[in-house]
Amino acid sequence: MFDSEVSRRLGRALRLEQSRSRAPSLVAGVVRDGTVAWADAVGSADGHGNGAVGVDRQYRIGSITKTFVAVGVLRLVDEGRIDLHDQLDRHLPGMPIGRTLIIDLLAQGSGIRAETGAPWWERSAGIDWPALEPQLALRPEARGVFHYSNVGYGVLGRLISEVRGRPWLDALTDEILAPLGMTRTTARPEPPHADGYAVHPHAELIMVEPEHDADAMAPAGQLWSTVDDLARWAGFLHAGNPAVLSDEARLAMRVPRTMIDVPGQPWTSAYGLGLQVFNTDGRRRYGHGGSMPGFQASLRFDEDGDAVIMLANTTAGLSGRLVPELYDLVAEHAPKDPPVWTADPGQRDLVELTGTWYWGPAPFELRTAADGWLELSPYGNGRGSRFRPAGPDVWIGLDEYYLGETLQAIRVDGRVSHWDLASFRLTRTPYDPAADLPGGVTGPWT
Repeated sequence: MFDSEVSRRLGRALRLEQSRSRAPSLVAGVVRDGTVAWADAVGSADGHGNGAVGVDRQYRIGSITKTFVAVGVLRLVDEGRIDLHDQLDRHLPGMPIGRTLIIDLLAQGSGIRAETGAPWWERSAGIDWPALEPQLALRPEARGVFHYSNVGYGVLGRLISEVRGRPWLDALTDEILAPLGMTRTTARPEPPHADGYAVHPHAELIMVEPEHDADAMAPAGQLWSTVDDLARWAGFLHAGNPAVLSDEARLAMRVPRTMIDVPGQPWTSAYGLGLQVFNTDGRRRYGHGGSMPGFQASLRFDEDGDAVIMLANTTAGLSGRLVPELYDLVAEHAPKDPPVWTADPGQRDLVELTGTWYWGPAPFELRTAADGWLELSPYGNGRGSRFRPAGPDVWIGLDEYYLGETLQAIRVDGRVSHWDLASFRLTRTPYDPAADLPGGVTGPWT
C-alpha cells in the first residue's frame, strides 16, 4: 500500500476530476506488483448525494470487454483450433465478409463497418446473430488501416462460440475469469453496482441511461467489473498466466498493428491484438478504454507492471487527464524500486555466445537474458533485437526489423564460428575470412 501522503495526493486528483467533470461517481485504483496499492471512490450512488460508493462497486467497462474476447480468440490459436491468418469463412462459412482475416479483426484493420444499422445498438435491446449477419459489410477504403469496429468484435465473439460449440461468454468465464479469480466480472450488473447516468451539459441535472443485453454485439462492450477484478486482469496482461494464455500470444497482443494516425500530429496510440498501445514520449503503455451510455472506463499498464484503473458512471464529460495524472503522481512520489540484481547460473552455457560480433565492419554486442533469450545491440547506430530460443542454436527475433527472423549459430569444430541472421553474417572480427562470407574477402585491410 502507498503511504498516507501519496494516497492523499492521489485522492485529491480523483476528487478534482469528479468535481470538475461532474461525474455522479468516480472510482480509481493503482496496481503495483499485482496488488492494489491504492484505491478510492468519490460521489454518490444516486448522483444526488445519497448513498456512498465504494471501490467494490461494479461499473460497466464497455470496450475493455474486447481485451477478454481477444484473449479468448488467442486461446484458440494456442490450441491450434484456428490460425490468426485464417479467413473467417474457414470457421464461419457463408458470411458476406468471409475473406476477412482473423488477425485484421483483432487489430481493427479489417475494414468492417464500425457500427450496426439503426437503431443505435448501445441504447437498444440487442439483436441476435441471424439479424446481425446480414448487416456485415466492408468499407473498402478502411481496409488495412486503423478503423475501429464494434461490429468486428461481435464477429469475433461469434467465432469463439462456433469453434467452442457454446456461448462465447460461457467459454470466457470458464477459461479466463474463473482461473484468474475474477468473480465480480459479469455480463449484467450484480449488486453493489453503479447505475448509468447522463449529466446535462448546461444544468446540474442527471438522467438515467438504459441498460440492455447487447446479444450479438455483447462482445464489443457488455461486461461489468470492479477495481479489484480489473487489477487481476492488468496483472495477467502484464505478467501472464500459462493456464490462461501462452506468453508468446500475450506479448503479441502488445505489438502495434494499426496506427491511429491523426493528420498533423505524432502518433500517440495504436492497436495491437485487442489491446490499445499508448506512446507518450517513447514510453509504452497498454490497455483499453471503454464507454457505454452511462459509463466510462479505462485500464492501462506499463512495462514495469504498474497499472491505473478508472471507472465512472457518466456518459460523457471526463477530461481524460485523470489516468495520466495518477501515473505522474505515482512516478514522482512513489517511484518503483529497481529490481535487485542476482546472478543467473542458467546462463552459463550461453556465455560463449556473448561479447562483440561484427556485421561487416559494424560492431554489435550480444548479451544473454533470462530463459535462454539473447539481446543484440549495436554500438551506435544499427538494428538490434531480442531473440527467444526456438531450438538448438536457433533463436527467433522479437522486435522491429528482426521480428520473426532467425538467428542461427554456425559451429565449426563444436565452437560458434559466426552467426546467420536473416542471411546476414555476424563474425568475431570485421569481415572474418573464416566465416563463409557471401562475396568472400577480396584482400587484407590496408
